[in-house]
Amino acid sequence: MDILVCIGSSCHLKGSRLVIQRLDELIKEKGLEQKLTLKGSFCMGQCANDGIAVKCQDQVYNLKPEGVDEFFENTILTKI
Repeated sequence: MDILVCIGSSCHLKGSRLVIQRLDELIKEKGLEQKLTLKGSFCMGQCANDGIAVKCQDQVYNLKPEGVDEFFENTILTKI
């Protein structure tokens, strides 16, 4: 399953690098490298929202860096 994280200018300024780093850590900690692929994406049209745009299975979520662990546990792990 692909997880796309926006790296466009707005999301970059909001901390997309931190979101990518934490998602990468969680994927490796759980040994899910064969099931999950983390990719960067340019603008997803979510710039006006408060968080960083993350797309998973055709659904876009808006995350803040401090919410990555909860998102991973409650959303990503339930989809695989």
